Amino acid sequence: MIRSYAIALLAVLGTVAGCVNADDSHSRGGDKGGNADQKSEDEESHTVNGSVHVKADQKKGELSTVNGSIHIDDNASVAGAQTVNGSIGLGAHATADSAHTVNGSITLAAGASVLHAVSAVNGALTLHSGADVAGTLSNVNGHIVLEAAHVGGGIKTVNGDIDVGSSSHVEGGIFVDKDSNDFLWFFHWSSSNIPRVVIGPGAEVQGNLRFKRHVRLFVSERATIGPVSGATAVTFTGASPPE
Repeated sequence: MIRSYAIALLAVLGTVAGCVNADDSHSRGGDKGGNADQKSEDEESHTVNGSVHVKADQKKGELSTVNGSIHIDDNASVAGAQTVNGSIGLGAHATADSAHTVNGSITLAAGASVLHAVSAVNGALTLHSGADVAGTLSNVNGHIVLEAAHVGGGIKTVNGDIDVGSSSHVEGGIFVDKDSNDFLWFFHWSSSNIPRVVIGPGAEVQGNLRFKRHVRLFVSERATIGPVSGATAVTFTGASPPE
């Protein structure tokens, strides 16, 4: 599903690139009137090669780029953020409808929130204290970290490690899927690339924890989790499990 999304995102951003180029060529026709401000705003929000930056306290619509990062400063609000090759960062208490990248990380600073899904194909996903994702938090490759954060639609990955840190709350469970490209699936059992899933002290995971491949699952004695299938949980004491 995530790979299908990546293909769709590439197509959408290709369309965006065409629209940007069309707008550029149209603007060269000499129309300096009322469309100039609109064009300037579009250039700030949509680009092909370059980063997009939303300053603190600003409100924007959809943001997109192909080769570049997206930076949303503190207390800013956007309708959505999409890139192909680049990271996405939301500052403290910033909000977005959604955030998606193919190759890059996504970071939510303290108190930032996303109203729907957050996804990457190849990239880490980090939620700092008080951050909230109302939808699904998902990737294929990359570390997923929650630091006293909330996820409302579950966590999904294939090859990523997952750290549900102290006082974090996940609704919708955790799902680690098998790698559909790995026809020698049995190598996962001896490979050093085995996902490590840690549920920290005071953390809560509501819903099922389902594992379609071999993982190392560590659960704090002070954590609360739902039913586990496909793995055996190892209970640990203290702040973190042994390496």
